[in-house]
Amino acid sequence: MVKASTTENPSQSVSPMQTFFIHLICGVGLAVGLWVAHNFYSISLISDPSRSLRLIWVTMCPLVILFYSCFRKNPEKCSYLKAVIRGVLALPIGALVNALGAIALGAPVGIQYFPKTVNWSLLMSLFTFVPAASVFGSSWEDWRRIFAHTKPNASVDYMICLPAHGAVIGAWFGAWPMPLDWERPWQEWPICVSYGAMAGYLITMVLSFVLVLARGGQQHPKAD
Repeated sequence: MVKASTTENPSQSVSPMQTFFIHLICGVGLAVGLWVAHNFYSISLISDPSRSLRLIWVTMCPLVILFYSCFRKNPEKCSYLKAVIRGVLALPIGALVNALGAIALGAPVGIQYFPKTVNWSLLMSLFTFVPAASVFGSSWEDWRRIFAHTKPNASVDYMICLPAHGAVIGAWFGAWPMPLDWERPWQEWPICVSYGAMAGYLITMVLSFVLVLARGGQQHPKAD
């Protein structure tokens, strides 16, 4: 029974090079979104946070879903299309959870903030919920291990767990300057929170690759 569960572990097919490639693609998608906003629309997170965030998550969305779905759990039972659909469905669900969490922690509420909060939450969902949904689906055991207990034990776990936590922690640190009386334009919601989330996401992607590389990739289980 134990042997069967280990052979279904998707981390067996995830090498350090694959981890590097996935993180590189996601990082490039983030950079392309910012580049398109600046060069084609002449906007930035400071001048137009809502549209900038929308361009970023729209650019990243297909990359995150399509590539993470390749590492779905139990591929013999879950088709690639099903994993993609799970990622698509997780996008708005994760956005709702992130939005409610941000509001509970003091994010401003009002019609003028609604587009900003929606687009920020969708980007945060790509950082947190969507990769886990594409890979693990509705496996509560895996979700609890990754997010509640923070106990990654395989290469694909590090690919999901660390960037997700990094984005949340980065957003939390990014919120610190908001209440300060500096009267800077970047203190408006959700500008500094977005910068913090993206910085935390990128830093922990590098960290997760280093940890996977140090582990030498996930080892195959013993034949006995």
